[in-house]
Amino acid sequence: MPFDATNRRSFLKALGSTGAVSALPHLASAAGEPSFEVVAPPQDADAKPQSSIRFAVCGISHDHIYGMIAAIERGGGTLAAAFGEEPDKLAAFRKRFPSVKMASSEQAILDDPSVQLVLSSTVASRRAPLGIRVMRHGKDFLSDKPGLTTLDQLADVRRTIAETHRIYGILYSERLEVKAAVKAGELIQAGAIGEVIQTINIAPHQVEQHPGGDAGGASSRPAWFWEPELYGGILCDIGSHQVDQFLFYTGSTSAEIVESQVANINHPQHPRFQDFGDMVLRGNRGLGYVRLDWFTPNGLGTWGDGRLFVLGTRGYIELRKYINVAVSKSGNNLFPS
Repeated sequence: MPFDATNRRSFLKALGSTGAVSALPHLASAAGEPSFEVVAPPQDADAKPQSSIRFAVCGISHDHIYGMIAAIERGGGTLAAAFGEEPDKLAAFRKRFPSVKMASSEQAILDDPSVQLVLSSTVASRRAPLGIRVMRHGKDFLSDKPGLTTLDQLADVRRTIAETHRIYGILYSERLEVKAAVKAGELIQAGAIGEVIQTINIAPHQVEQHPGGDAGGASSRPAWFWEPELYGGILCDIGSHQVDQFLFYTGSTSAEIVESQVANINHPQHPRFQDFGDMVLRGNRGLGYVRLDWFTPNGLGTWGDGRLFVLGTRGYIELRKYINVAVSKSGNNLFPS
């Protein structure tokens, strides 16, 4: 199906849910496969997308951009052009996509009439202003998480969506691109554990990772990573994943943070960095607790032992997303009870 203004919104929304975009196929099983914070290949590699779209990349500050590109390509997208500013990120991007046209500026991407969608993993605090410029140039926008870092940015994005009728999407990969998480959603929606009462989401991360993955921190982190005004703080940055999951699994349409705390426990060389945080959530259809940290040890073998517990009135589900400690290095472990 050729892409036009009529099916633009259906293309994006068919890839995911409100506020997020993904292209995972229906899942029949969710155990035993390694999983990382990147896009997994579809089960049916020969499946042909039903739509097509030309998209561009504007900002490659975080390696999540590769997973974002893969998700849109699986849905029928063609990468038309890219722009980035960091020399090291540019070099890696050119090596991975040697045939993609590299734009000379952000404005060149915005002014390209053939581009309908712009993806970005620029510095977190710059994503909302960029997305607003993209929407005002008649294009849709897909951001890495967090999609914004302040309430003022949220108000500006909402206002621009209303004025332009364009889409501002955020790719929450920890729910949409982890097979066990997708399967858990299917089970919950089918009523397997009754009405959801609470979610407990434990999300440890690794500050520096060994090269070879797109989960984030291959080698050293950039300067902006350590500054809350730039990355949004731990509750906004990592925690946006967990709030997204809380809302989805409980079915809540509104929620509040009842209490929260952040700390710098073990990074005195970066005194403003937050390496620990947690929060208690209360939604209109459930309760939640989230713990976040940057203390994954090097010997674990993956970037974080992410766990999710979903308590229902007739049972519960546990997810061990990325590793099954002391049992197996495979991720996507789902345990219904």
